[in-house]
Amino acid sequence: MTAIAPFRATGSAVWAETLLLSFAQAGYALAEPEVLQPAEPFLDLSGEDIRKSLYLTTDATGEELCLRPDLTIPVARKYLASPQAGKAAGFSYLGPVFRYRGGAPSEFLQAGIESFGRQDRPAADAEMLALALEAARAFGVNEVEIRTGDVALFTTLIDALGLYPVWRRRLIKDFNRKISFEHDIEQLTVASSATRNEYEGVLAALAGSDRKAALALVADLMSIAGASNVGGRTVAEIADRFLEQSTLKAGALPRDARKIIKRFLAISGDPRDAITQLRSLASDAGLNIDAVIDALDSRVGFMAARGIDVAQTRFSTSFGRGLDYYTGFEFELHAKGNGIEPLVAGGRYDGLLQRLGSATPIPAVGFSVWVEALAKIGASAGRPS
Repeated sequence: MTAIAPFRATGSAVWAETLLLSFAQAGYALAEPEVLQPAEPFLDLSGEDIRKSLYLTTDATGEELCLRPDLTIPVARKYLASPQAGKAAGFSYLGPVFRYRGGAPSEFLQAGIESFGRQDRPAADAEMLALALEAARAFGVNEVEIRTGDVALFTTLIDALGLYPVWRRRLIKDFNRKISFEHDIEQLTVASSATRNEYEGVLAALAGSDRKAALALVADLMSIAGASNVGGRTVAEIADRFLEQSTLKAGALPRDARKIIKRFLAISGDPRDAITQLRSLASDAGLNIDAVIDALDSRVGFMAARGIDVAQTRFSTSFGRGLDYYTGFEFELHAKGNGIEPLVAGGRYDGLLQRLGSATPIPAVGFSVWVEALAKIGASAGRPS
């Protein structure tokens, strides 16, 4: 059965045919990965919190399997298992995914594109945004808000500031997940209390240690205690917490670093204006972040070349999609005037394929289409289903 057949059977063929035709014309072959997938990649990349949303089972060997909760990871795994692995290749998809969503149906449609192996990153990023806009038009949705960001700008800034590794990990994690971000910046700027901690000896032993040494020490201590976790926290989580406390004992996040970070996070608006502000910040602070700003500048040029009205594109240095595996460009398309949830969303995730088993880094960028939301808006605008 072809990908379009089920939608034709339910009277929903128009948008499906238009969408898949636009993807095929752009050079993206249709991928149809298996519905049943190993659960480990999803749990590893999204954390155990996703477990409550998965539909899980176990095979005869004891391997934990799940109904695919999205299609990015299955398409990436299929690519890595193919002769194309490591080479430039692009795939489109349209099919059901399965995820517990409270009162909403647990089975729903997802469409999208994944592009692997392209070294021309700014051009590939711009192409994804252009194709995402085409996907919205396939549903008759021509007016959308375009929100963009670039997590590589933030990580490069943090690296250029030369912060302790534990601060770097915590700030990047908070940036990605938007958890108490402003609060953490303020807290890290205040020196730790001089009151004695019950783990003072452990903190002293960790002073100046790297994460590998911290993991080894905590693993040894927990082995002696005969425990594999404490309060649900893993060895890695406990080691990170001890490293954090040890670093705070040594002093606070420099106030000039906090000032630079806050100035950085306030930059938003027209991408070209943002580029000017970023170059000014880098110059004023004496930071070598020119390469990542140049990449943003190049991407904006490719966006304009593809007919995207850059002035109508909102860019924000604080924008992020809340997923740890994004490494660069991120974007969302929202309904005009009523855009709480995205209609189309995606970005660059250059580290994902190595985490899925690739021996070498492979550039990757893509997006997912929220079919239900777009179909609803398209129907209200008179687009036939």
